[in-house]
Amino acid sequence: MDISIVYDFLEKLASNNNREWFNKHRDEYEKARLEFEKLVAAAIDRISLFDETIWGVQVKNCTYRIYRDTRFSPDKTPYKVHMGAYINAKGKKSDYCGYYIHLQPGNSLLAGGSYCPSSELLKALRKAVYSNIDEYRSIVEDPKFKDYFPQIGYNFLKTAPKGFPKDFEHMDYLKCKEYCCDCAVPDSVFTSPNVLDRIEEISRQLKRFLDFINYSIDELNDLNKTYNLWY
Repeated sequence: MDISIVYDFLEKLASNNNREWFNKHRDEYEKARLEFEKLVAAAIDRISLFDETIWGVQVKNCTYRIYRDTRFSPDKTPYKVHMGAYINAKGKKSDYCGYYIHLQPGNSLLAGGSYCPSSELLKALRKAVYSNIDEYRSIVEDPKFKDYFPQIGYNFLKTAPKGFPKDFEHMDYLKCKEYCCDCAVPDSVFTSPNVLDRIEEISRQLKRFLDFINYSIDELNDLNKTYNLWY
């Protein structure tokens, strides 16, 4: 695979984000898309070595369309200027957490977690963190983890969320509105021969966090199933 082809196309697209240019360069897009899919396939194989839930996930179920949904956006440019894939055992649209690969010139990253959770799920995740704070801290405060993922969440409450004691010692862990994290990765890493080693290295640390979140999601789903059986 040659990821430089992906970056080259995305750089051109960012400067020519219109349908006329895209249609004239569709062959270049298809070549870039193929190289990206090769990377995703290789990443699935590598991650499967230490996360068996990923085994058998298909590339076509991980990647996203390059076309933007502009219906409710003031930005009417028709195409995304990045390529992304969400390697998720239960599908990229699932609440279940997986491994996200994002290629964008100068802004590439690896990420994962629960992004934009429903209010019910967010409350459940906060309860899980609150009730298992020592386990949670052992993951997110581990220097090996923080080296790649220094912060959990992107948006935060200014005060304690409802239902939790305001004097909780680790309140900052309950204020985030999403339980996800990302690791900025230089473009040079994705174009290097050792890219899969780096993906594995970072994803192994990410897995510890995903396991905690996914366990909490499973608990919520089991509770809802039980409720539905009785009612």
